[in-house]
Amino acid sequence: MTGGHDHHHERPDHDHGGAHEGHSHGVSADADRGKLAVALALILGFMAFEVAVGIIASSLALLSDAAHMLTDAAAIALSLVAATLASRPARGRLTFGFKRAEILSAQFNGATLLVLALLIVYESIHRLITPPGVKGVAVLVVALGGIVVNLAATYTLSKANRQSLNVEGSFRHILTDLAAFISTAIAGAIILATGFLRADAIASLVIAGIMLFAAYGLLRDSGRVFLEAAPAGIDPDAIGTAMARQAGVTEIHDLHVWEVTSGFPALSAHVLVGRDTDCHQVARHLKQLLRETFAIEHTTLQVEHEDTTLLAIEGPEQRERTVR
Repeated sequence: MTGGHDHHHERPDHDHGGAHEGHSHGVSADADRGKLAVALALILGFMAFEVAVGIIASSLALLSDAAHMLTDAAAIALSLVAATLASRPARGRLTFGFKRAEILSAQFNGATLLVLALLIVYESIHRLITPPGVKGVAVLVVALGGIVVNLAATYTLSKANRQSLNVEGSFRHILTDLAAFISTAIAGAIILATGFLRADAIASLVIAGIMLFAAYGLLRDSGRVFLEAAPAGIDPDAIGTAMARQAGVTEIHDLHVWEVTSGFPALSAHVLVGRDTDCHQVARHLKQLLRETFAIEHTTLQVEHEDTTLLAIEGPEQRERTVR
């Protein structure tokens, strides 16, 4: 094999000097659209009811819960859209198709949670200073109903494949909303038992804290993908060391590990092997190592012989001969 190849694109199922292994990685939410649709219907129906009661009862906790449920509905709806887009085959300039549609969705949901949480914090502080009249019975009844609805939605999404950041993001939304309803129910009970109206604003602050935590997780995970950082749990240094230790390998460089979308890690590397080493065998062995040890199946390896130049004397003339 002659060395000094330029980097070039290969067909996914071709295996030669630059070995590239392609696989079908769809967003796993494809098979879970029914579960997502059920959860969406539950959330939207109860959200409309909660907004009406929250306005009547002058409860910020109920309205903040409803705002959170709106982001839940948006998360699930965007998950459905992203699953549909991600299932489209790669074509034209979109060589990975719409695999990152779910990451866009997750980042949008994280940003929405962040903004809503900050607005709720602002209004909660205002209501702590000047608490309005709050109807504790309405708050408690609606919150208990919200717990039931969110338990049903949580159970539905728990059966979905949560490898997708989108599905997991929707699941986190539902879980945080469940915790928020529990906080609101406690506030309603306190108002009924003691007349302490500030309990509503305090519950709102708890809800805002939960939303901020969920927003941080979604923005962090989606940001990691957009920045093409190594996926969580994957150490590029450990991968490079393991590859360099394999028989026949003399050097690993230009190693890149990133995530195309959640659950779809990818790797590319330039591999130098000994002068008499079989490049194809090394490539196959390295791909097996990456697949079985590090769970990375989408790999692009450019394997070349190390550069060894010898000077040979032929007859009366001297010529340089490069041995590969």
